[in-house]
Amino acid sequence: MSWKERIKQRTNPLRSIYVKIAFSFVLLLLLIFQIVGIIFVQQLKTDNLKTFKQRTELSSYVENTLVSVMSHPTKDMDARIHKVIAGINNDNIMTIQVVDPKGVIRGVSNTDGRNLVGQKTTDNDIKRVLYDGKTDTKMLVNRSDNHRYYVTITPLLSTTGNTNTVVGAVYIRASLDAVYNAVNNVTMIFATASLIATVVGLLLALLIARTITQPIEEMKRQTTRIARGDYSGRVKVYGNDELGELATAVNDLSVRVENAQASTEAERRRLDSVLTHMSDGVLATDRRGLITIINDKACALLGVAEHDVIGKSILDVLGIRGQYAFRDLLEKQDEIKINLSDDGHEQILKAFFSLIQQQTGYTAGLVCVLHDVTEQQRVDRERRQFVSNVSHELRTPLTSVRSYIEALNEGAWKDPEVAPEFLRVTQDETDRMIRMINDLLNLSRMDSGTVKLELELVNINELFSYILDRFDMMLAKNQEAREPQLTIKREFTTTSLWAEVDQDKFTQVIDNIMTNAVKYSPDGGTITCRLQQQGNNVVLSVADQGLGIPKKDLDHIFDRFFRVDKARSRAQGGTGLGLAISKEVIELLHGKIWVTSTEGKGSTFFISLPSEEYEEGDLWDENA
Repeated sequence: MSWKERIKQRTNPLRSIYVKIAFSFVLLLLLIFQIVGIIFVQQLKTDNLKTFKQRTELSSYVENTLVSVMSHPTKDMDARIHKVIAGINNDNIMTIQVVDPKGVIRGVSNTDGRNLVGQKTTDNDIKRVLYDGKTDTKMLVNRSDNHRYYVTITPLLSTTGNTNTVVGAVYIRASLDAVYNAVNNVTMIFATASLIATVVGLLLALLIARTITQPIEEMKRQTTRIARGDYSGRVKVYGNDELGELATAVNDLSVRVENAQASTEAERRRLDSVLTHMSDGVLATDRRGLITIINDKACALLGVAEHDVIGKSILDVLGIRGQYAFRDLLEKQDEIKINLSDDGHEQILKAFFSLIQQQTGYTAGLVCVLHDVTEQQRVDRERRQFVSNVSHELRTPLTSVRSYIEALNEGAWKDPEVAPEFLRVTQDETDRMIRMINDLLNLSRMDSGTVKLELELVNINELFSYILDRFDMMLAKNQEAREPQLTIKREFTTTSLWAEVDQDKFTQVIDNIMTNAVKYSPDGGTITCRLQQQGNNVVLSVADQGLGIPKKDLDHIFDRFFRVDKARSRAQGGTGLGLAISKEVIELLHGKIWVTSTEGKGSTFFISLPSEEYEEGDLWDENA
């Protein structure tokens, strides 16, 4: 349930504390009135009944008189009894009957009942009193008119010595309507007063509840604004009581939450910035291993999108589920090498893990840092290969030199036919090692960036033609005795092309390429040299008609110590570094070098350099 739904639920009027306080107060008031009313009415009823009963009792004088009359019966006994009961003045008494010991009615108070005088009573209660000599009282309700009556039957006892003799009984019937009417009137007055007090109490309860709930309502609105991210409002403090202290605390909380939110937001932005600009990939998980954070670098390294991996297991994203369990990562936290290489792409990552722990020591998740070690692995591999190649390339001529020197030392120097040849081979191998060391030193300077270029604006047409002229002369000299000769064909643009180059190093590049073309071209073949303008670049190419380069070797032709035909290259004195040096030089001149080849038909090397516009004054004028 969202905070909006919770707020909506709390704002239901029936669940409002304002209504609860008011109704609780009213219910408590009604409960008090009910308890007090019941006790009061019951006590009033009891007291009124007690008073009523006392008033309906016969006075001692009347009772003694009736006992005296009934103890000494005479002819005028009925008249005397009538006179006695007629003198009883009590408005509540409806009927008085005096009955002799035999159950004969001797006197009746009301006129309508005088015809009962002389008749025997049919009331069993009277008979029981005459028999038992004990007073009997009861209250009756007339169902027809709902009137209540109080009936008391009192025995008339004549005392002779220690003996009590029942000489008759007095039956009194009195109406209780006055008592109950009085009680009902008091109850009605109490109920009316209770109702009025309840209404007044309800109004007071609403007023008091409003006084209490108004600060609470303001605090609720403020906390709602805080939940929405609005910290600008403040709660009004109405007093120094508990609610005032609570309002002050809410205001302080608002300020602290705002400061904490601002600090958290700043930290979050700082963290996002750090994660975004990190050169390493970063992933964070929860305690179940599901990814919660991943930066752009990690997405790039893993080749995934952020929305596709959030919520997924880190084991699946890194592709290590079959090798590790999440518990292994939590417990061991060793670095893991992840190989994501495929046929056309090499990528090796190292994953470093650390725990996200709270101050209590509870592990809340895991942080994984991905470091791309592809280049490092490649460099290490090339370094090992380079050391191996250098060792091998130096060991071969050194072994040869040592063998020839040992032979000379053992006496071959005395042989006039063998000694000169051994010395020539030793010198050739030594020159070869010197060339290799010089080439290595040149590459080392280029790698370290210590090579200084003597750049100048050069007419490439003239420079290229000058270099080719040297090769024409060399071929003519070396092939005077052979037929057919190699031919160098030139296809130059008629427009002068200018580029900013270091003449010595650029000449070295062309020499390397042309030397290879001469070495691997068949007798009678043609080496085609082209020069043309392509866009803003000067493009040179040298095409031979040799055996060509296998397709699998094209990507490695500029690698150091790489040879397509290693045995033939060594036999011709190559070091395997010429094309590597050429590539480094051309890249220093902000150009590109590449090769195309068809096996059995020959190879073509291309050099592209940024062209420069020639203007008067760009060149140094010797006559100036």
